[in-house]
Amino acid sequence: MTPSSMSAWKSRSAAGIGAIAVALVLAVLAARTGEQEGARTGRPEASDDKRWQTVAPGRVEPASGTIKIAAPVMGVIAQVLVKVNDTVSAGEPLIRLMDNEARARLAAAEAQVAFRLRARNEENAPGPATPAAPAARAARPAPRPGEAVGVDTDKAAARRRAEDAVADADKAVTGAQAALDQAAVERRTGAASDATLEAARAGLARAQDRQRQQRAELRRIEADPGTPLPNFVDGQVNVTRAEAAAAAAAIERLTIRAPISGTVLQINAKPGELAAPANAQPLLIIGDVSALRVRAELDERDVGEVKIGQSAVIRADAFRGREFAAKVSFIAPIVEPGRISARGQRNVTDVDVVEVLVDLGQPNPLAVGMKVDVYFRPDGR
Repeated sequence: MTPSSMSAWKSRSAAGIGAIAVALVLAVLAARTGEQEGARTGRPEASDDKRWQTVAPGRVEPASGTIKIAAPVMGVIAQVLVKVNDTVSAGEPLIRLMDNEARARLAAAEAQVAFRLRARNEENAPGPATPAAPAARAARPAPRPGEAVGVDTDKAAARRRAEDAVADADKAVTGAQAALDQAAVERRTGAASDATLEAARAGLARAQDRQRQQRAELRRIEADPGTPLPNFVDGQVNVTRAEAAAAAAAIERLTIRAPISGTVLQINAKPGELAAPANAQPLLIIGDVSALRVRAELDERDVGEVKIGQSAVIRADAFRGREFAAKVSFIAPIVEPGRISARGQRNVTDVDVVEVLVDLGQPNPLAVGMKVDVYFRPDGR
């Protein structure tokens, strides 16, 4: 074989191999596209244009959505106060984290408050005048021209009484909340009645009303131009009270409460485990299952065919032969990659979707998390 013929043969071979490679790539793409179109049109009755406008896969969820609860701060779980299927009200305690250190800080802060209060009351007690500390004398405001010192003193005393009343009201709210938490826990274990729980709720409501009233009164007194500013010992009392309030707030953060009224759907927490805001899975999942809906993923090419208020039918493999009436309540304004049917790495041929919420009628036997198909009826049917 001559060199020229050898070169021609190599060129033809390279061209043939290139053509085969291109053909294989096109075949793979055609196969993927065919599989996707087959999945799109091969669903039951999806091609029956007379009855269904389009079909979309979805999952059943509570009307509130699934609320995933994490720890607001890092800590060791001391108690899990609920079980799966327990019904809870908004604000009820679900989990308690270890709070020994936080309670020690609160006790120290409250001791400081008591010490500063005693010093304040002794300085302002009626009787023989006692020399005040230089810092306290410097902190006292000078009398305004033409204003009696007695009036100033009376208003300062009124401000102190209002500050004390607010502090007492804050403690009453904390105590009423603790009583309500205890009643809720005992009600779930059967150790308390519904009447006890309602009485505790009423007690907390009264304490909160009193707290609002006392705070409003303090604001009114402080807004009076004739009310003097706190002196040195008054300021010390206010600072220590603020420190005690911060310690109490730190303890409150160690109690994880229900953000809504609903049912406990899942628990992933055990006493002794470390809870952190960045945990891979939530400590609990709750939701309002009094009403259900379906979060469906509608092919972006069909979004123009579906409208809010449109009727739909839900079918589930678990209930073959049954249909559940539903109605479109929301259509997302954004197109995203699908998640319900996603498997592994995303392909360039995967279809993007629009999330659609479909409210279910009541009652129905569908369970939260169940995969279903949503069949959208044509308009007017």
